[in-house]
Amino acid sequence: MPISPNFTSILSKDWEVNFSQCMPNGYLKYTELCNILQLTAAAHSDVGGISFSDMQEFNQAWVLSRMRVEVNALPKWRDIITVTTWINTLENSRSIRALEVHVNGNKIIGAETFWAVFNTQRRRPEALGLAHDHFALYPEKKATVEGFSKINISSEKEILFEKAVSLSDLDIVNHVNNVKYLEWCLDLVDEKTILYQRIKSFEMNFLKELSLKDKVVIHENVAEDAYIFSISKEEKNCFALQLNLK
Repeated sequence: MPISPNFTSILSKDWEVNFSQCMPNGYLKYTELCNILQLTAAAHSDVGGISFSDMQEFNQAWVLSRMRVEVNALPKWRDIITVTTWINTLENSRSIRALEVHVNGNKIIGAETFWAVFNTQRRRPEALGLAHDHFALYPEKKATVEGFSKINISSEKEILFEKAVSLSDLDIVNHVNNVKYLEWCLDLVDEKTILYQRIKSFEMNFLKELSLKDKVVIHENVAEDAYIFSISKEEKNCFALQLNLK
């Protein structure tokens, strides 16, 4: 698609929280929050001419490598939320994108995301094949208080669950979608931690892609004021999640 005449380097998009996106307490699910963030980033790529469709001319796609989300409060059913996004850095095969969520003009969520350009045939990173100089970059405009941190996966971890990747876990890039990893782990968290909104921030590292019928193991180890989950395949870590608690 050509660059939209309405393109701007900072995009804001409104979303209405519907009942299917909510937990039993009426608040937005963390997984649905991440879906909305991902869809907003995709919308900005669409109007900027670097969407999935555009990139497929070069057999490329954006894939999420790291994500940090800081949550002051969750929106609830029927809230109109405004998600604003811009790019901090974009060079060769890597980009850092910021996102903020506002309700009634008040910022309630900030996110920092790290994306890589991925060749969907070779299954490896490579430099972006499309022009992107029209995007203004805002390296000093941060959406989160803290940046990415290293998630320490302890060798003293407990096996919680084993599963095989299903078709419903895959996305258009033909690997497990980033939100699915989060969903698998949150399903193993005490429900009060989630329903009482005790999660103040969470961070995810996507280390290796998973494909249909891959057999994976989900591990957990508990640190002070945090839960750390990891997902491995054949004893190699593919994903790490840290939930920081209030």
